[in-house]
Amino acid sequence: MTRTEMRDMLAVRGIQLTKSLGQNFLHDKNQLRRIVEAAELTKSDEVLEIGPGLGPLTELLLESAGHVLAIEKDARLVEILSDRFGVGQASRLSLTEDKFETGGTPVLQLVHDDALDFVRRERRDWTDWKLVANLPYSVASPILVELAQSPGRPERMVVTLQLEVAQRLMAGAGDSDYGVLTLLVQLDYEGRSSFKIPADCFFPVPGVDSACVTLMRRAEPLLPGELRLTFVKIVKRAFSQRRKMMMKLLKQDWPEEKLENTFCELNVSPQERAEKLSLEQFVEMTRLLCR
Repeated sequence: MTRTEMRDMLAVRGIQLTKSLGQNFLHDKNQLRRIVEAAELTKSDEVLEIGPGLGPLTELLLESAGHVLAIEKDARLVEILSDRFGVGQASRLSLTEDKFETGGTPVLQLVHDDALDFVRRERRDWTDWKLVANLPYSVASPILVELAQSPGRPERMVVTLQLEVAQRLMAGAGDSDYGVLTLLVQLDYEGRSSFKIPADCFFPVPGVDSACVTLMRRAEPLLPGELRLTFVKIVKRAFSQRRKMMMKLLKQDWPEEKLENTFCELNVSPQERAEKLSLEQFVEMTRLLCR
């Protein structure tokens, strides 16, 4: 689907895109193919696509995957997708496990819903699924965190988002982009690869460049379920004021003596800032503070 085809499709229906929904549709065929290749799809794969828009990525996913669940918030675009792919739609109130048929094969399920509300409400087991999506800029980070922290997190997440957010996902300790988002996602995912996508590959053209990031679920969890909330609490508190010493911030939640002993065991200076500690150090700190 070219930029001209997208413009014409919207014009015929008199649709003005909504900036608040982050509606920037990727039309570059080469970039779309690179995204699908990164997902390494087979006909046995189930794919979650968030924000399909006009369906250029959806079309390629249907060629490679066995089942695609596409969630679109804009009712006007849901109508276009329904017509384009010849499927019905499930509302947020009537979603079932049934798959809608396209060409006699049960491959596409189209849902009209807010994707963030959906993943919070449905609490599905996504263990065997792959998330492959050009995520709306406005909700990319919370959706990734929600899925990463769910007990049945997807096997792989191949997502296109703002370059700035992509850099945060791939950052390491000491990097300027390293922070809460980095740690909340990297606790369960390893960044495999990323590639930049120029702004002019989208319609309308956004004011920033984007990147596609491939995140692979860790083979073994770094923390058991009962310690995960403490990890989140530590990370959020430690980065609540980036320029302050981490120990001073953590004193709001833990006794000073316990913190001193923990920092000593980790061989971390009491004057250290959170941005200098690695994921592994945050994991071990969680274990020590929960003893």
